[in-house]
Amino acid sequence: MSASGSPRLALSALALLSLIWGYNWVVMKQVIQYVDPFDFSAIRTALGAATLFVVLIALRRPLGLQQVREVALLGVLQTGAFTALIQWALVAGGAGKTAVLVYTMPFWVVPMAWFVLGERVRGMQWVANAIAGCGLMLVLEPWAMGGSAFSNLLAVAGGVTWAAASVQAKRMRRAHDFDLLSLTAWQMLFGAVALCVLALLHPSRPIDPTPYFWGALVFNAVFATGLAWLLWLFVLQRLSAGVAGLSALGIPMVGALAGWIELGERPTAVEFAGMALIVGALALTSLWSLRQARRASPR
Repeated sequence: MSASGSPRLALSALALLSLIWGYNWVVMKQVIQYVDPFDFSAIRTALGAATLFVVLIALRRPLGLQQVREVALLGVLQTGAFTALIQWALVAGGAGKTAVLVYTMPFWVVPMAWFVLGERVRGMQWVANAIAGCGLMLVLEPWAMGGSAFSNLLAVAGGVTWAAASVQAKRMRRAHDFDLLSLTAWQMLFGAVALCVLALLHPSRPIDPTPYFWGALVFNAVFATGLAWLLWLFVLQRLSAGVAGLSALGIPMVGALAGWIELGERPTAVEFAGMALIVGALALTSLWSLRQARRASPR
């Protein structure tokens, strides 16, 4: 593969990844008609973990596990709590709105990384966080708390949990050298075990094994987990983190557009303005990170 072709192929992979992860918000919303959200979370993450281990074996990547407690904590946060919260949020919340609220994660990372890792908030991050805060208020509409208020808070909690997992992962990788794909598989396994325990303890209705249920399982295990993680690793190897982060903004936008088209979830003017502010703030953060990385790189 030529060097000039690598970025183009990586951008194509990122576009496919955005379509898979973005549309999966609609799939996760639709499938809870046939299965309890916690049951589906447990099944899909268990199958996802199995898929990643198959990929590990096929690629002959290391299977060894080190720092078990830290990896287990990461799994409980990133796969267990995060997956349970977003699937629960989708019970009453819209697919597109939930996706956008969950993707406020980068803004929760900033104060957490400052406190845990000593990474100071700099420059444009303050402006981006202020814009995102305004957008979040517009999307949540605390002055008009409706039936979906609890779902909105669950979605935000999912973003906060994702941020905490990201900080935990960064702290781990500072102290130890991990194979990224192996780490992803093991943390997903630990998270899947936690979700299985939750599903067993939580009373649930019987699964309705419709074709859509089975299709959603296959889509989540094979495409949204196995293929998508491989695409993401490929993207990170070919593009800078700033470009990847900026381009990944397409994921919540695909989710919002798919929810609008397929589920009729048309945002109100206030919600749309809030979503636009959040996406704009995310773009500002990614552009600032990209600029800082270019400044730091040798000429």
